[in-house]
Amino acid sequence: MRFTKMHGAGNDYVYVDLLEERIGDPVALARAVSDRRTGIGSDGLILLGPSEHADISMVMFNADGSRAQMCGNGIRCLAVLARDLGRVAGDDVRIETDAGIKRAEFVAGGVRVDMGVPSLEPASLPVRLPGDRVVNHAVEIDGETFRMTCVSMGNPHAVLYVDDVAHFDVEHFGAALETSELFPERVNVSFCQVMDEAHVAQRTWERGSGETRACGTGACAVCVAGVVTGRTGHTLTSRLPGGALRLEWDGSGPVFMTGPAVTVFRGVWNGDGV
Repeated sequence: MRFTKMHGAGNDYVYVDLLEERIGDPVALARAVSDRRTGIGSDGLILLGPSEHADISMVMFNADGSRAQMCGNGIRCLAVLARDLGRVAGDDVRIETDAGIKRAEFVAGGVRVDMGVPSLEPASLPVRLPGDRVVNHAVEIDGETFRMTCVSMGNPHAVLYVDDVAHFDVEHFGAALETSELFPERVNVSFCQVMDEAHVAQRTWERGSGETRACGTGACAVCVAGVVTGRTGHTLTSRLPGGALRLEWDGSGPVFMTGPAVTVFRGVWNGDGV
């Protein structure tokens, strides 16, 4: 099976073109290729396929084999791969995902993606809390109290603000909240430090993958949370361990995300899942 390894701001995935390749068990394949000791090493597996409703389709699996609705860094890379392979032409690509059809545009400095309209309704994540939305909700994790805002970007996110994100124990608190009974389908958790109204530092614990170098949908959720809580403005740069992403949200429409997409290498996999 031929594959391509790519990353967006350090959030790396193994990509397979289903227009050329056939795989037997994508869950097993995702687990095998993602292993950083015995596999290729990645945050998951993304499949490029045909679509009856868009130019191409995207199906993604986390490193543990669980299927995810969307990935902001992954979709930028998929757009670049599709153009490199001749599956699409031009500067605009419509991509069918489990979170709906997304539009990617090639621009100076990377790929700009219409990530869709966010939802703050608890049922859209889902999160087991009352009310029309969960904004600045006090949540206690192992004796520590945080203010949490919940946002769906097609996949579920919880955004928590901390004073020093670089030295924060993301693994401990991220894993605890991911598997909390508040979130019956688990949740992605972003810990965010506000630098000023236009800049934040962010680290994200992704469900099924652990802490990643970057999370595109998580950065979108941070942008939304910043606007609705009044912490940051409508245009935001999120600095993640793997690089920076630019976000735009007018407060009611879709979130736009711009960032890099890099091909690392191509190869042939002869192991499990094929």
